Amino acid sequence: MSEGASYAAAGVDIEAGDRAVELMKEWVAKATRPEVVGGLGGFAGLFDATALTSYRRPLLATSTDGIGTKVAIAQKLDKHDTIGFDLVGMVVDDLVVCGAEPLFMTDYICTGKVVPETIAQIVKGIAEACVEAGTALVGGETAEHPGLLKADEYDVAGAATGVVEADELLGADRVRAGDVVLAMASSGLHSNGYSLVRHVFFDRAKWTLDREVPELGTTLGDVLLTPTRVYAKHCLELIQELNDGEDRPLHAMSHITGGGFAANLARVIPAELSVRIDRSTWTPAPIFGLVGLLGDVALPELEKTLNMGAGMVAVLDPSAADAAIQALAARDIPAWVCGEVTATPGGTVTLEGAYAK
Repeated sequence: MSEGASYAAAGVDIEAGDRAVELMKEWVAKATRPEVVGGLGGFAGLFDATALTSYRRPLLATSTDGIGTKVAIAQKLDKHDTIGFDLVGMVVDDLVVCGAEPLFMTDYICTGKVVPETIAQIVKGIAEACVEAGTALVGGETAEHPGLLKADEYDVAGAATGVVEADELLGADRVRAGDVVLAMASSGLHSNGYSLVRHVFFDRAKWTLDREVPELGTTLGDVLLTPTRVYAKHCLELIQELNDGEDRPLHAMSHITGGGFAANLARVIPAELSVRIDRSTWTPAPIFGLVGLLGDVALPELEKTLNMGAGMVAVLDPSAADAAIQALAARDIPAWVCGEVTATPGGTVTLEGAYAK
């Protein structure tokens, strides 16, 4: 007589999932805030909203995203404790551009087979990035999808909620002709364009992740797995420093992700204005040039796919530019004025000149 069907026989190991939860608990416990109620293991994460009563008119902001195909690099290298920064950065830095403080976050991990140690390493990175962002990790979900994903494959996504005072909301309505554009350096590719990057290095150039690349000063794998810079806490502090008064010189911010510099910045530029960006004000890291060279990728294609070395942008009154640069430098974030807002109608962003060598 044949043995009856079971969940385990179908490929889902509930005990492994429970073990993964036990291993991740210590990391989740570090990513907390005073408003978090209860601990890991409930059906829902709880956050005490009493603090919102101190706001005059609180607006809740929400964002969700994933890591994209950068997870394939982590899987090939069997290194899973850094991609959490990519997830958190993609989510919370979308919130901070409107001036919102990210309050709490949840994550979702699906995999072909739950390996508790791997899941715990992923969550470790997420929790550490949440600590850096000042955001609580209040819960998540791990799902096993045998037959849909291979045993060593996984994908990761997350969502976060933040709050901003209504009259302190940043955005296009605050931008003025004569404002300057301040770029903040990225840590590298961040978490966008990896389908192009993987195609160039692996399919076209036939490079391997362990290849030592003189231009990069390390292996290709190390550079491709460089974690996304998490700007949220630093940008919030910058907003608080500059806009703590009547004039509020910081007007808008833009997170440079999929779509590149021009398309993302254009999202916070009103239709009656435009922006000119001077490429000569910065030198993109060598990885960007290598993608272009090895893949014969035209510059416009590079610029609409990759961040080209600038991961976050602020639009502000020129009188506040020096103070902003100094404040960011104190937080180890290089920043520079890269362009200006003009009175030209269209709401467009134009990149001019050549990148500095």
